[in-house]
Amino acid sequence: MIFTPTPLAGAFMVELDPHRDERGFMARAFCAREFEEHGLEPATAQCNLSFNHRAGTIRGMHYQIAPATETKFVRCVRGAVYDVIVDLRPDSPTYLHHVGVELSQENRAALFVPAMFAHGYQTLVDDSEVLYQVSAFYAPAHERGARFDDPAFGIEWPLAPSLVSPKDLGWVPFEPQRAPQ
Repeated sequence: MIFTPTPLAGAFMVELDPHRDERGFMARAFCAREFEEHGLEPATAQCNLSFNHRAGTIRGMHYQIAPATETKFVRCVRGAVYDVIVDLRPDSPTYLHHVGVELSQENRAALFVPAMFAHGYQTLVDDSEVLYQVSAFYAPAHERGARFDDPAFGIEWPLAPSLVSPKDLGWVPFEPQRAPQ
């Protein structure tokens, strides 16, 4: 695997390092040892698959607070998405900064999302699927979120939103002066 740091400390793009022959290729998609060598949390408590019918669908921006923070390892296995993370660690030099990357079935790249980062994505094509490896079990009492269009983040999505859940539209504006709780 090829680990490339993003501008947000602790967040990495992870690309396959395929070994090709006449059959196609073989590549390691996850390795706990390699994650540890890069200082990343390798635990996986759950794997989640998200299917989205329509291009322009937005899911997020979601995160979990202590004591149930979680890391995510996200890969688009069908279609394409614009995946966005926001650093919500108040003591971080990149607090409230975000990074957006394209994950697709073509580039086969993945994104490692550290704990206390909000995460969301927008589908770029119809019938997109996203696979998440998550380090902790889902804890509804510790789930938090922010609207995809929250001015505190200034995210520019590539498409006009076509579908956003009522839950994701209902998040209150993020208040930068207060640590997430």
